[in-house]
Amino acid sequence: MNKRVVVTGLGVAAPNGVGIPAFTDAIKAGTSGIRYDPELASLQFSCQIAGKPEVSEILQLQYLDALELRNFNSSGILYGLIAGIDAWKDAQLPVGADLEPDWDSGTIFGAGSSGLDKLREAIYKVDDLQVRRLGSTVVPQTMASGISAWLGGKLALANQVTTNSSACATGAESVLMAYERIRNGHAKRMLAGSTSDAGPYIWGGFDALRVCTFKHNDHPAAGSRPMSASASGFVPGSGAGALVLESLDSALERGAPIYAEVLGGHVNSGAQRGDGSMTAPNSIAVQRCIREAIKAAGVEPQEIDAINGHLTATGKDALEIGNWSTALGRRGKDFPYMNALKCMIGHCLSASGSIELVAAVLQLYEGFLFPNINCEDLHPDIAAIIDPEKIPQQLVYKELNLIAKASFGFGDVNACVILKKYK
Repeated sequence: MNKRVVVTGLGVAAPNGVGIPAFTDAIKAGTSGIRYDPELASLQFSCQIAGKPEVSEILQLQYLDALELRNFNSSGILYGLIAGIDAWKDAQLPVGADLEPDWDSGTIFGAGSSGLDKLREAIYKVDDLQVRRLGSTVVPQTMASGISAWLGGKLALANQVTTNSSACATGAESVLMAYERIRNGHAKRMLAGSTSDAGPYIWGGFDALRVCTFKHNDHPAAGSRPMSASASGFVPGSGAGALVLESLDSALERGAPIYAEVLGGHVNSGAQRGDGSMTAPNSIAVQRCIREAIKAAGVEPQEIDAINGHLTATGKDALEIGNWSTALGRRGKDFPYMNALKCMIGHCLSASGSIELVAAVLQLYEGFLFPNINCEDLHPDIAAIIDPEKIPQQLVYKELNLIAKASFGFGDVNACVILKKYK
């Protein structure tokens, strides 16, 4: 059937901005959402800074009623509800408890884990002989599909309602899964996105792996340094991003706003072979993922105007840039513009891809490149591949036509999405 698929709604709960207006202003201004975290310091984490969306109780009550918020302790579900419901409203679609089932609409909303704090809280209260006393609120907050189930109920979604999980590639993967469902005529619209919990039980393992920076506890905003020679590991983050994908026919029929068109993409794995492992990407697989995404989108490598990279502020950043260069056959001044949103929000794990996709769509729609902060000392191996002018450190207003967004995750999994400005 091969229907055209467009983006008609956006929502976000990011460390540097909750809601699209605040987030847009923040990324244009280069505003960091990384802050000192006293809880991590008290637990003697080596990395004592993190990115968490600021969500007041008043704001929470706009998405969950007082009864639902009783014993509610799942930050990931909360962030996902904020981003997802905002995106649905942004697409001019109805929200309300009195809605009839919408058979044409569904959601694929990913997560890395769900409600670890809630599960820990529940288990802490009982011993093995009292396990039946975990409580009635545990299941909907800790089941892997919790976020899609909550969104499905809030929005009366009666098409496919499911949660995907592919580490840091989750958000990009969810968009491609939703894209395929609409493209093949199985749904008119899908809410795609991903979310990630916040807190020490999510971030403790990464701190133990020594992949998080410990050098910037006194200067949080300078801590996340993708592509920088002084990068020393990623800053843990959390949040959620959401996009409403819709068939072009449906969007035009409704008179809905259209932010961008999704041309397609590709998902693959390096099978943890070659230079790939549980924690490192297989370069051949990454290059293949990019090439296949471009092929599926029906465009040429030379047409890509900008890349929204994965770029985590680890030693793999230069390898990623090299893989892009090899896959596209471009380098130096011919290289596309490169952006790394993690410089402002840290690494939001399973939510990273969807938040970064929201940023990429905004760049296409408004015609700008957000600044890469903390990149004044560009890594020499990256400078040898890409002209430094293609990594803007100040806001640049520029008409963009095609953006490639890729995410690479633990388990050697990859996803790449090609977005086009809708004209």
